[in-house]
Amino acid sequence: MVDLIQAPLFVPANRPDRFSKAAASQADAIILDLEDAVSAQDKDTARAALTCGFTDKAVIVRINGIGTPWHSQDVEAIGNLPVSAVMLPKSEDAHAISALYASLGHRVPVIALIETAKGLANVRLIAELDGVVRLAFGSIDYCADLGCAHQREVLLPVRSELVLASRLAEIAAPIDGVTAQLHDAETLREDTKHARSLGMTAKLCIHPTQVLEVRQAFAPTKEELSWAQRVLGSGDGAVSVDGQMIDEPVRIRARSILASASEPVPSNLSRDTDLS
Repeated sequence: MVDLIQAPLFVPANRPDRFSKAAASQADAIILDLEDAVSAQDKDTARAALTCGFTDKAVIVRINGIGTPWHSQDVEAIGNLPVSAVMLPKSEDAHAISALYASLGHRVPVIALIETAKGLANVRLIAELDGVVRLAFGSIDYCADLGCAHQREVLLPVRSELVLASRLAEIAAPIDGVTAQLHDAETLREDTKHARSLGMTAKLCIHPTQVLEVRQAFAPTKEELSWAQRVLGSGDGAVSVDGQMIDEPVRIRARSILASASEPVPSNLSRDTDLS
């Protein structure tokens, strides 16, 4: 299930009043956040509020990072819950990630959130680890770590490396980081299209109003679907379609486009959904 999610939605774990509202959105997974969205004084309250009983959708818990005062208690808390995955912030050390997976009984998949230079340097090792099912990009924290601008062209090599690491490890394509502008649909749409063009297949959402734009941006366009159908209807061997040479690698791309259209994209999601 975690392999296929496109638009997971963060919810502060200390706000259980928002859990069901988030699940009622068209997000295909809910991330209960114990980390950045929860202040230090509310960590215990947030941990006590963890539950998966509010939805049939995938529930992911972002725990606090290895080495923080709250990490071990977070791990203990999710060990008793039927979570779909744990998201580990600032994933950097392969041995520490393996130890986390072992402490969860080798049963809870890990989404490794890459947010630092060290995490990027080790990302191919991390992607190969038993238990790591997906990489995610913490782009804002990454920029803070390196002191670089949060711009598409600056982060292009990072996103490409996450895609490559995922492919080499034969795990699902990575999840892109958040778009912080809550009410800028155009920026969100372009950010998501950019991520998709690089081979990413999901994007972290921080508000329900972002979910529809993300899911629609990842969906193939009518033009892409039409092209894919013409390509696959052209027969075998090397042929020409629309003036382009078609051979097996192109047909693989066409099959991928049609496969990605098998999950219907919601068209009636209100952009005014509010978790408050």
